[in-house]
Amino acid sequence: MPADEHYIEDANLSVAWGKALRVVTRRGFKEVVPLIVSVTGFDQDGRAYEDARIRNALDAVLDATDKYSCETVANTIFPESLWNPDHPRSRLFERYGLIRSRLRRAERQNVRGRYFDRLISGGPEGHENQIEFALSAFSARPGVRRSMLQFAVFDPHTDHSNAAQLGFPCLQHVTLAPTKDGVALNAFYATQYMVERAYGNYLGLCRLGRFLAHELGTKLVRMTCFTGIAECDTSKREIAPVLAAIDRALAGEATGMEEEAVHESE
Repeated sequence: MPADEHYIEDANLSVAWGKALRVVTRRGFKEVVPLIVSVTGFDQDGRAYEDARIRNALDAVLDATDKYSCETVANTIFPESLWNPDHPRSRLFERYGLIRSRLRRAERQNVRGRYFDRLISGGPEGHENQIEFALSAFSARPGVRRSMLQFAVFDPHTDHSNAAQLGFPCLQHVTLAPTKDGVALNAFYATQYMVERAYGNYLGLCRLGRFLAHELGTKLVRMTCFTGIAECDTSKREIAPVLAAIDRALAGEATGMEEEAVHESE
């Protein structure tokens, strides 16, 4: 496979994901090792641009196969409905804390937590909230190292297991890279299901990046997701409507047609 097919970049989240899915589902392939997808387009409020045709087609397939919607997957990384940019971030953490136990009980796969759960725990003693610790320490004085802005999800003490299938966490690590133009968010996944999870993961990471950028008084300029093993987890027959929507979007892109962006949450 040509090297440039391991790296995909687009200003539209839906199109970036669609291009990645097209690579993973090409004849003779069911996975790409590794895959890097970068999203660079955000509106004035910091929301990622999306293509309604692609997202709606994917959500229809996910619903028909009893899988979580893109919105539900995104919420595991960042619960956007709980965040009010006009309030201190402590309010977000408090609101999430009120429902944390209920979320863990709601689904068996949540028993070990959600991604946002991990991001606001596991820090140094007395500063367990990783996000709060890193943001506060980085903003406290000039000249603080940029490597302060990193958040671990994988915990070897609890996540190394003899289980054949574990399911969580696939997201391992998140970092922020401040630049003169804004911040770039980077995330690493050991493995990722391109149909069931990837779109929602990209969406959740962009929302997390928007929140973190806001708290640093700047804007999100790029979200890059590094995936060790990107798998096509569904048959091409099942996702035929999605592939068709992707092809229509790519054809419109090639002819310079402008597509409506999706910004609202479900």
